[in-house]
Amino acid sequence: MKKFHISNKKISGIIYAALLLIAGVLIVLLLIGTIVGLIRSRNAEPVFVIGNSSRTETAKDDDIRVYSGLERLRIPLSNSSTLLLSVAFPYFANDIAFTEELAAKINDFKMIITEYFSSLPAENANQIDEDAAKRELLRRFNAVLRLGRINALYFSDMRVIESLK
Repeated sequence: MKKFHISNKKISGIIYAALLLIAGVLIVLLLIGTIVGLIRSRNAEPVFVIGNSSRTETAKDDDIRVYSGLERLRIPLSNSSTLLLSVAFPYFANDIAFTEELAAKINDFKMIITEYFSSLPAENANQIDEDAAKRELLRRFNAVLRLGRINALYFSDMRVIESLK
């Protein structure tokens, strides 16, 4: 009966060669991907899709929804009154990245709204110019967004509650 003995030098040599081969294949794949990425135009369709992508035929460009995640805000005004306000805006539901950014920016949006209305002069607190407020809030919202833009704002339940003083 013959016994086979493989030395440790041969095993480490085989492992070294296998790791070198894997590293070489990865480098070649990265180079090919980089070259293809540089050659393709920016608006080209994906070469292949893994899984169910939101950017495939199932997504419709006209799937517009209203984002109302800001809830009802109670904003103290400069004349000691309180403004009750709900803000909503349309967005494209198929733009997953932008939808996630909107959800991440809820607290920023609330802070922007609160800062804007609480900084109004006391004489303007009871007579808020809704159109001017929407324009300014849109400008401020879009300044913090990176992946898309908000085109319109809707105010609902907008009322000023006078202080008892």
